[in-house]
This record gives sequence, structure tokens and C-alpha cells, in this order.
Amino acid sequence: MLEINDLVGGYGSVQILNGASLRVGRGQIVALLGGNGTGKSTLLKTTSGLLRPWSGSITFDGERIDGLRPDRIVRRGLVQVTQGKEAFPAMTVEENLSLGAHVERDRAKRAAGLERVYSYFPTLKEKRHQLSGTLSGGQLQMVCIGRGLMSSPRMIMFDEPSAALAPQVVLDIFRIIHRISRDGMTVLIVEQNVRMALLLAHYGYVIRDGLIHIEGPAERLLHDDNVRLSYLGGTVANREAQL
Repeated sequence: MLEINDLVGGYGSVQILNGASLRVGRGQIVALLGGNGTGKSTLLKTTSGLLRPWSGSITFDGERIDGLRPDRIVRRGLVQVTQGKEAFPAMTVEENLSLGAHVERDRAKRAAGLERVYSYFPTLKEKRHQLSGTLSGGQLQMVCIGRGLMSSPRMIMFDEPSAALAPQVVLDIFRIIHRISRDGMTVLIVEQNVRMALLLAHYGYVIRDGLIHIEGPAERLLHDDNVRLSYLGGTVANREAQL
């Protein structure tokens, strides 16, 4: 469904991506792993149109999308979900969610989209008139996921959905992502929680210095010492402690 070939890009004159390539099959959950500053978020932003690629190609469902505006990419069914801190605090939960449906003008479909989101997140329905700035970190992450689902995407990209969340909340978020996948969504997840990401995913990539260094089935990568070294660095003891 998504194919990225030899992607080069960055911010201003600072090059971050140095020829990264990856593929996401229809119906798969694919994990993109790597340390801070390795190019994970830059790859997502370039794929979603927030950054222009310097070179390389991005193909979604058989169509080149590199260079398209973000709204046109969303209309084609590819959505990026940001971290919870990017919800608008002075807007209610329902107002935040409705922003995700800006490409849908049919009121009945927008209403159906809200009910679908509330089926995933009953807590959000209870708090739909509450200001988002009063929510917990986990609830804010739910708002961001729900907002992404409002455009009825065929593929969704998550940018570190577990960041700064309590362990139990992390489990809840990963369960929801798994359920979204079971319901037919293709998923690309950028995550620093190596173990959780690989337990969830079918396939994984490890990015370093803007290039993919390791890839393979998630089950194999989960037990690959080279993945731990490439991702975490440091001593074996420190790596084991973090995993």
C-alpha cells in the first residue's frame, strides 16, 4: 500500500533522510524504530506532505504522492496521527475530533464518523463537551487518534503514540491500534518502545542516520541483538534494562 524509495530530505538546509526506503503491505502493521534524531518523524512528515522530499519517491496505493499537499494526501486515504500534546486545549473533545473530518462535507457521514470514534473510545463520548486542555495525557492521545480516524483513512501513520504515557495507558493505546488494524486499517507506527512495537507489528525497520539499517519480520527482530544495539546503543546491560 505504501512504498518509499531512496527518500532524501530534511529541514531547510539540514539533511536528515539519506536515501531511506521501506514498504508497508496492505493490512499490515509495520514498525519503524530508531533513536532520537535518526529520521523517523522526518520520514512520516515527508510522507504526509508536511515536508517536501528533496529526492526519491513515495507511492501510496499505486499513485505517486510525493510533492502533493497534505490535504490531497488525506483525501487519498493516508493520515498521520500526531502525539496527544498537539490537540487544541481551548477546544472541546468533539470540536477537536471534527477537525479531522474537514475533507468530508456530508453531515451524515461526519456523524457516523463520530460514532465510530466513540465506539473505540467510550471515554471520549462521555467527555465530548469537555475542553481538551483538561484531559489526561492518555485521553489526549485518544483524541488525536480519533481525529485521524474521522477522515475514514485506509492507512494511518502513528508518531510515537506511547510517548510520556503511564504503562497501563500505553497498553490501552496499543490495544486500540491492534483493534484498528483488525478492522481493516493498514498501519505504520513510529515508536521508541521497541518491545511493544514489535509485539504489535508484522514487520519492522530500524532507521539510523536517515537510512534503513535492519529490516525483517517483527518476531525475528524482537530477538535480534543487532536490533537492540542499533536502536539503543550503550552496554548490553543498559539495553537489557531498557527492553
